[in-house]
Amino acid sequence: MLKKLGELKAKGYSYLKKITAVDYPDRFEVIYILHNLQANDESIISVKLPHDKPSIESVIGIFKSADWYEREMYEMFGIEVTGRVVKRLLLEEWNSGEYPLRKDFEWGKEYKKAA
Repeated sequence: MLKKLGELKAKGYSYLKKITAVDYPDRFEVIYILHNLQANDESIISVKLPHDKPSIESVIGIFKSADWYEREMYEMFGIEVTGRVVKRLLLEEWNSGEYPLRKDFEWGKEYKKAA
């Protein structure tokens, strides 16, 4: 996946528009949306991950703008992003091990705040 993103960047897809994830019943899917500003073209890359212990490698080495997206992916979906140097959370008080964008998240339930 890193190789493919590097190749696309070399072809002019130098703008990372978005990284997001989708929680399907049997897997997660991480989606990268890249834009080629010169050709006004988009490319979408998706990666399937297992539900148990989902993990993906950081792309910050290729796209520095991936930082916030990767942090959001961890906090909202629980998808571990390996290779990150900074592990700081976006929502410093939120670290309960519950992930609000997963299908099994129970809205209205009281969750513990981080200590």
